[in-house]
Amino acid sequence: MQDIRDSMEKADIKKKPMVEKKMGAYCARDDLGPREKKVCYYIDPIKRDVAQPFSTGMPPDRVCKRINNSNPEICGVKFPIKTEKLEKKDLSKLRVKQLKSILANRGVECKGCIEKEEFIKKVQDTEHLEQEL
Repeated sequence: MQDIRDSMEKADIKKKPMVEKKMGAYCARDDLGPREKKVCYYIDPIKRDVAQPFSTGMPPDRVCKRINNSNPEICGVKFPIKTEKLEKKDLSKLRVKQLKSILANRGVECKGCIEKEEFIKKVQDTEHLEQEL
């Protein structure tokens, strides 16, 4: 949603037909990842419902909460955690489940890791394996 807003001019953001057109153009792109395609799949039938709060300047997370009643799958799409330039203090704020998913995305398994600190150390040690998704 933020990508769509960033690609629009300020005057066009207030116009619902322009927002719908930009959403369609964004979803028609070939360079979208699987998660973005999934969001587009869910948004396509309800473009008008999404364009209404979007055109009022509502932030993407609030738009998601508002349309959650009609289509809860949209907000359920999980995007990978951005790990570039994360320091140890930032990693310590993540849950163990998130740390495990970072390691899984890198193709690394933390055998024998029990404590959160061990997962954080493994994430830091495997930072060079970060893949562009």
